[in-house]
Amino acid sequence: MTSEPEFDFLGLSGKTFLVMGVANKKSVAYRIASLVEQAGGKVIYSVRSESRKESLAKLLRDRRVLVCDVEDQDAIKSLSQTLAAENVTLAGLVHSIAFADYPDGIRPFHETTRSQFLQAVDISAFSLTNVCNALKDCLARDASVVTIGISTTRMASESYGFMAPIKAALESSLAFLTKSFSRFSEVRFNAVAAGLLKTSASAGIPGYVDSYLYAEKVIPRRRAVETDEVANTAVFLLSPRSSGITAQSIVVDAGMSINYFDASVVSAVTSADVD
Repeated sequence: MTSEPEFDFLGLSGKTFLVMGVANKKSVAYRIASLVEQAGGKVIYSVRSESRKESLAKLLRDRRVLVCDVEDQDAIKSLSQTLAAENVTLAGLVHSIAFADYPDGIRPFHETTRSQFLQAVDISAFSLTNVCNALKDCLARDASVVTIGISTTRMASESYGFMAPIKAALESSLAFLTKSFSRFSEVRFNAVAAGLLKTSASAGIPGYVDSYLYAEKVIPRRRAVETDEVANTAVFLLSPRSSGITAQSIVVDAGMSINYFDASVVSAVTSADVD
């Protein structure tokens, strides 16, 4: 049971939130949910499969966990019907879902296959629109929807494969969702554009670890972005304290984007032996 905070600065106490995308205790979604609960909010969790639900049984003990594979339209419909039947009103929705298939490792972008790209778009970008449409009657009039993006979609990072253009589509969706929902509500749509994080999902991307280590060198504080720093921003965006913010991507990269030409990094590259 969630205890009542002494001072509810964020205004989350007693409100219900749906958090989609928890995979394990290192997940951004899990850290967001934990902070919401600490602030007195109630969290309903949605995971992609029964097997994922079983693997999270200990971590999410005593929590409500629903199953929704966002590739399955019937599953999204079922999620909506379940919440509607229980008269659930969601003050917020967290969409922390992304998937890309790299069966042969990271290959040049122009070799991306149609099936790879469309599946990744469906799961990582379109699912936000699809889920929000299905849940529109469950969202409070002033609900906040937060998704997880990346700090830049214009950096051609080879270690991220073909996902940057897909995250760009996700980011662009925020403006259009805000506009279309404004016809009948004040629901806000924002993203936390995260720098490189040390999560289980990212560790599985070929070449990602090297990019993470490079980021630590370029970030002015010489320390990578922490998952909780992204989660803290997401919880702020979920709260009424951010009521004037919508259709935005808030970059959380610890200043990496302003320091690509750090003298020590430039020196290390220019003094290295070149084949």
